[in-house]
Amino acid sequence: MPVTPALMIQATGSNAGKSTLVAGLARALVRRGLKVAPFKPQNMSNNAAVAVDGGEIGRAQAVQARAARLPPSVHMNPVLLKPETDTGAQIIVHGQRWGTLRAKNYLEKKALLLPAVLESFAHLAREADIVLVEGAGSPAEINLRAGDIANMGFATAANVPVLLAGDIDRGGVIASIAGTHLVLQPEERTRIHGFIINKFRGDPRLFDSGLSAITGLTGWPSLGVVPWLPQAAWLPAEDAVDLDRTHASSATRIIAVPVLARIANFDDLDPLGMEPGVRLVFVRPGEPIPGNADVVILPGSKSTIGDLAYLRAQGWDIDIKAHVRRGGHLLGLCGGYQMLGRTINDPDGVDGSPGTVDGLGLLDITTLMSADKSTTLISGTHCATGAAIEGYEIHLGRSEGADCARPLLTIDGRSDGAASPDGRVQGTYVHGLFTGDAFRKAWLANLGIASTLAYETRIEIALDALADHFETHLDVDQMLKIARSRQSSNASAA
Repeated sequence: MPVTPALMIQATGSNAGKSTLVAGLARALVRRGLKVAPFKPQNMSNNAAVAVDGGEIGRAQAVQARAARLPPSVHMNPVLLKPETDTGAQIIVHGQRWGTLRAKNYLEKKALLLPAVLESFAHLAREADIVLVEGAGSPAEINLRAGDIANMGFATAANVPVLLAGDIDRGGVIASIAGTHLVLQPEERTRIHGFIINKFRGDPRLFDSGLSAITGLTGWPSLGVVPWLPQAAWLPAEDAVDLDRTHASSATRIIAVPVLARIANFDDLDPLGMEPGVRLVFVRPGEPIPGNADVVILPGSKSTIGDLAYLRAQGWDIDIKAHVRRGGHLLGLCGGYQMLGRTINDPDGVDGSPGTVDGLGLLDITTLMSADKSTTLISGTHCATGAAIEGYEIHLGRSEGADCARPLLTIDGRSDGAASPDGRVQGTYVHGLFTGDAFRKAWLANLGIASTLAYETRIEIALDALADHFETHLDVDQMLKIARSRQSSNASAA
């Protein structure tokens, strides 16, 4: 059976641009006529997407699938870790909940998931001309080497060649690449076929001596220096560090978002941050919610009850109730919706310790938590305006009460969400609503804000811009040769 070419992008650390590199290369290779499958063996993120074959994958893999002009599949991210506490996470395997483990327990068990990872990789490889693989964190984290399925452990098991990316914007890129070389095992070093310098500001030729220094220290050749590209920030965010991206705007209409400790699916808010008429403000711990905010949005949460306690510890519950008394608007998304009700009942402790807690009491609803998780792509209408909506559900629990008689959405003949009698407090379980231009325009118009953004068009522009950028600044032809070298090395091994 022919061996499918594959190439893995690893990096010297988190947030070095691996996801963006895979997305841009996927679009570049698709435009060359290749069928490209993106793949990440293990991801850790509370920003998830729903795949067409059911279940959850990391948001970045859904974006990469779009770049490759493929529907997102659970096989593109077979293992997803969704942090619930500082020391534990929910484990998603092939899109479905596998269990909840403390970090130490996961380290002991992760090697058991390698067969599932290799199964998904083989599934994608059968249908693709090339598989682009994204690593996680850094292969230099040698304390995590035992049982590794995210970086060199996977690359070795699947015999996939590797490129190493370094983020020059954070500084110390020469030391980070040379240091990675130093701590890798000899057989791991030989698996790396070159390096990429990412996020360079200024004239890339000024780093020519740096490239020579890295090659001298490691023996690895340079595959290119990628200048900073502003359009990369248009793509949906996945890591919490991306919340630091500024939403510069001179607009006077403010939408404020409290940054919860376990904030999830905050890419829901990206389209609002791009609207010229909106100033999107992320409220950090210790900061008050702005008194002049037009809208407060309570975002999704991986731990609704825990984040409700966190919200109160910041005093944001007082700010939110004052905002509503002043006539402000309030929207809760998924976990944020659950927080708005009278109570959250969790008899089996699926969200923490068993028991019932008081909500903010701003919607007349109660929520019952259960272990059954809804992961569904949906379409429907916005009840108030009839605008078409599309999105997805990823949530535990169900909410009922008098205010559900005023739903926000209608989905396949059923109602979703709730609203207060005056309509200023609303909630929904649906994520991704603001990506739809029709809904976002109607929702903002209710606030007296004109929408001028074509969001989906902007995402396509960003992906094409990345592809153009990488074709210019990276040796894509050499990358293809490296990916195809997997065929000859597998033949030699046979």
